[in-house]
Amino acid sequence: MVASKDRLRALARSLPLHPRPVILVDNGSTDGTPAFVRKHFPDVQVVEAGTNLGAPARNVGVRLAETPYVAFADDDSWWAPGALDRAADVLDAHPRLAVLGARVLVGPEERLDPVSEQMSSSPLGVEPDLPGPSVLGFLACGVVVRRKAFLDAGGFDDVIFFFGEEERLAVDLAARGWGLAYVDDVVAHHHPSPSRDPRGRQVLAARNAVLTAVLRRPWRVVARRSFDALRGGPAGWEGLRTAVRRFPRALAARRELPLAVERARRRLERADG
Repeated sequence: MVASKDRLRALARSLPLHPRPVILVDNGSTDGTPAFVRKHFPDVQVVEAGTNLGAPARNVGVRLAETPYVAFADDDSWWAPGALDRAADVLDAHPRLAVLGARVLVGPEERLDPVSEQMSSSPLGVEPDLPGPSVLGFLACGVVVRRKAFLDAGGFDDVIFFFGEEERLAVDLAARGWGLAYVDDVVAHHHPSPSRDPRGRQVLAARNAVLTAVLRRPWRVVARRSFDALRGGPAGWEGLRTAVRRFPRALAARRELPLAVERARRRLERADG
C-alpha cells in the first residue's frame, strides 16, 4: 500500500511498477491525485482521507487490506520483480516475524541505503527463528509487515505523525514478542525527489526523536535526546519547542519498554555511535 500527498508525478512513475493489489491512501492532495489515479490506474483502490493523516494513513490501508502481509511503498519507491513473492515465502516460514526489512537501493545508481547497511550488520545477531539480523527499526518505504501484528501494535501514531515514525512501532512489536529482521534478498527501489523542505525535515527529526523517547524510553534517554536537540542549532531548537507542545499527548500514551527490549535498543544506539 502507498500513502501519498501532492505527488502525482511520482505516482505516475511508480504505480505501474507495483504488483497488484494496490491500495493508495491519499492524504488530502490538492493536485488532483485521486482523480488522476482512478482514471489512469483503475485497478488501484483509492481511499481519500480528506486531510493529511501523516504516517497513520498507512493504518487505513492495512485495515482495508485482505492479505495476511502488507508491503509498504512511498510514492517514489517500488519493489523489485519477485521481491514480494520472496517476502511472502519468508513470512510464511517464520511465523514470529512481524516486520521484514528489505534491502533498499537508492537512485538510478542503486546505492545501498545507509539504514539497510546498518540493519545488515545489526549487533543483535540472528535469532534461531528469524530469517536475518534482528532489528529494532526499519524503512517504511521498504518493508513488509504481518497485518495482524501491525494492527495489534496499533500501527503508526499521530503523536509522531510523520518522519521517524518507525522506531516507536518497532519497539512496541518487539515488546509484544514479535520479531523484526532484515532480509537481504528482498529488494526495494527508492528514487527520492529532492527534499522540498530540508530544514523542516531537520525540525521533524529533532522533534520526533524526543517524542519517541517520551512515549517509550527511560527519562535519561528523553533528557539526552532533548540535549541533542539543543545542540542542534535553530532546527533542533524548533524541534524541541514543537515537541513540548505534544508532550501531554505523548505522556498520556507513555509506556516504558520491557527491560530486554530497552537493552537491545541501547545496544543498537551504542553501535551507531
